[in-house]
Amino acid sequence: MFPNGAEDNSPVRYWRVSPWKRTMTMLALWLAVVKVYGTASVEYANQWTVEIDGNEEDADNIASANGFWNHGKVFEDENIYLFSHPRVLKRSLRHSDEHHASLTSHRLVRSVEQQVIKKRVKRDVSSYDPETPPADPLWAHTWYLHTNVEPNMKVVEAWKAGYTGKDVVVTILDDGIEYTHPDLAENYDPKASKDINNHDDDPMPRPTYNNENRHGTRCAGEVAAVANNEWCSVGIAYDAKIGGVRMLDGAVTDAVEALSIGLNPGHIDIYSASWGPDDDGRTVDGPAKQAKAAFKKGITQGRGGKGSIFVWASGNGGRKHDNCNCDGYTNSIYTLSISSTTQNTNKPWYSEDCSSTLATTYSSGISSEKQIVTTDLDKKCTETHTGTSASAPLAAGICALALEANRDITWRDMQHIVVRTANPDLLKANDWVVNGAGRKVSHSYGYGMMDAHAMATMAKSWTTVPAQRNCSVTVLPEGSRIAYSTSSPYKKTFKVSGCSGVKPDRLEHVQAVISASSDRRGDMHIYLTSPSGTKSTLLDSRAYDDRSGNFHKWPFMTTHSWDEDPDGEWVLEIETKGNRGTTKGFVEYFELVIFGTLNKDWPSGLLNGEDKDAASTTDVAAKVVDDKSVRKHQSTTPGNCKARDEAGRICLACEDAYALSVDRTRCIQRCPRGQYLADEKTGEKVPRESDQDRSAGFKICRLCAPHCDSCNGSKVHNCKSCESGFKMAAGRCVSEISYSQTNVTYALTVGVCVLSVILFGILFVCLHFCRGGNEAKCCVRGDSTQYSYVPNHSTDGELGDGRRHDVKFANGNKWGAVDSAKLLSDSEDEGS
Repeated sequence: MFPNGAEDNSPVRYWRVSPWKRTMTMLALWLAVVKVYGTASVEYANQWTVEIDGNEEDADNIASANGFWNHGKVFEDENIYLFSHPRVLKRSLRHSDEHHASLTSHRLVRSVEQQVIKKRVKRDVSSYDPETPPADPLWAHTWYLHTNVEPNMKVVEAWKAGYTGKDVVVTILDDGIEYTHPDLAENYDPKASKDINNHDDDPMPRPTYNNENRHGTRCAGEVAAVANNEWCSVGIAYDAKIGGVRMLDGAVTDAVEALSIGLNPGHIDIYSASWGPDDDGRTVDGPAKQAKAAFKKGITQGRGGKGSIFVWASGNGGRKHDNCNCDGYTNSIYTLSISSTTQNTNKPWYSEDCSSTLATTYSSGISSEKQIVTTDLDKKCTETHTGTSASAPLAAGICALALEANRDITWRDMQHIVVRTANPDLLKANDWVVNGAGRKVSHSYGYGMMDAHAMATMAKSWTTVPAQRNCSVTVLPEGSRIAYSTSSPYKKTFKVSGCSGVKPDRLEHVQAVISASSDRRGDMHIYLTSPSGTKSTLLDSRAYDDRSGNFHKWPFMTTHSWDEDPDGEWVLEIETKGNRGTTKGFVEYFELVIFGTLNKDWPSGLLNGEDKDAASTTDVAAKVVDDKSVRKHQSTTPGNCKARDEAGRICLACEDAYALSVDRTRCIQRCPRGQYLADEKTGEKVPRESDQDRSAGFKICRLCAPHCDSCNGSKVHNCKSCESGFKMAAGRCVSEISYSQTNVTYALTVGVCVLSVILFGILFVCLHFCRGGNEAKCCVRGDSTQYSYVPNHSTDGELGDGRRHDVKFANGNKWGAVDSAKLLSDSEDEGS
């Protein structure tokens, strides 16, 4: 029943919002507030990684005794297991201390870590005759592989030379792949596949109404869609084996990432990942403890010790001024970070600039530019694959062609080959420079467009690079606090002559490990200039990062000094450039870590920069001398390691006064902060005596619990002190910010819930009071001016724009109904 006798279909609009709408509005606001506070802090999963001293039976017994389920090992060669508890919430704002303690109390348990849920986003935006183009129906639309495109990725030329990816295994780390798709089924490899989300071997994507889990299938088709089979188009490595890991369709934790990155490294050659932390311009995130370990195992043990090849999409945060150096996956020295260029060789609107990008491939651009052709869910095809998500699989396919040409190339060889063959010509950017080794490089494109034919040609006669050398110099020690501001930037000039380790004289990757804070983190700019004068922008302003926070020992990485000599003066600059007045901050730590090789270790054809012009020509293979002797790996700590394994990478025993490093690759005199000196066999801490160094011949450094600065063992309760920015709470180190935020968030959430219940109770009582014959006490009377909605297109002298207009209500009209024939007419015309 309606007031004033108005019927259900009356076109008359009332000034008063209905009680139902008010109730729903309040409910929506309540849910929004709860969501804001509920997602503002750390979310814990019902999963734990548990390191034990025992076998799988012991792990099963420990899990069963404490009510957990054991999902098996995270790494095949280590006793680290993934447990879950069925009676713990899958997502919770609070750390489950009770279940954590039940595990740590067991005598066989060495370390325990409850998994934190991470936000990870997919980086989309939404047999062959070589003389004849493929007969696949969408080949004509696969523009980026055609020979008339400039710059050209030279894929067809690589095919004509006989490289199709045969015997190379590529896996897609994503939301699964539709391996029954007619364009993928022939090349599908179950040994390269896994469902990490559901703990089984079937990576088939979970069906949804909007096909949101199509991402992995699209990426897979770019790499290895079958040629000449009358389906879709053709993959770059159309004879390669393709697998898929379903890991993004569920809660993504450190363990989930580690299981994915570390899947079957003896079988899989190339891992392609088109995802990462949120590209929102304010996130700083990367791999955690187990994922870092998986990367390290991949490059040291994958492919029989030659190293797994990780190809990563650089990120889609361009519109929000994001910087891929704030992404711990793309700025890792272990990943080959790939950006995008458009059909017209412009930088795409979504592509991020950063100094860690190594090279680029094609992808989508503005609406008038073409996108990428590939396989799609439900046995379909698509011509609209986009983003750096589309660029990374193209790069993975090109790497597969190079790997077919030479199965012996290592993960570092692949990066060297990319740098030397990438083509910078015609790619439009305003920051191209020539580095000290004579190579053109850009923050938008790295060293340029990948060239499949040049890479395969160079790989065929490539000689394995010498052992990786690295050293570090602490320029600003921990605990420093040097102020800087908009008007007074921080500038530090220094040399690496006294660095710790074996100093390379031919650079590869350079890391600036920095702790720095700012009133507004997004205003920070960080630059590193090499002795050759190459200036890398390690961090540019991020307009959306308005947090007052810091970077804590964050490893900003640059590839722009590749092949340069590190000797001379380096310059680090940190400044703020904001539009919101003066900002200020503090620099608290700075360490430079340089990676590379020694010139004396190189064969004669690559000495003294003789290949400086390699980036500008595809005829570079002749410059590489096939000297098999340099395949032998050199010791990174000459004279300190007594014996190494056959590959020369792992140290088996150290000389007196030295201990094995955590990764067992070198011998060191003292364990770094965050580690403790342990007996190699038992893992127990060695007493810290004055002569400990002289008795450390058969000792090894082991990691403390996460965020521990010093400890007596690897368990959480062994922690003695915490890293800067963390505090001891409940026997473990937690972030001072997140700890306080969690408590505040919890209190606010409870408060909001209680307040909402009270408000809904009051509203409920009021509504029933008003509907119970008390309208006169609840409703407006008189001649006061109120508001009424006037439909669009009104022609009665009012503005027809749907805005509010003053209307006088007649006396006695309880609900203020608008008595207007014109409004009635207009409303009927609109079908109100």
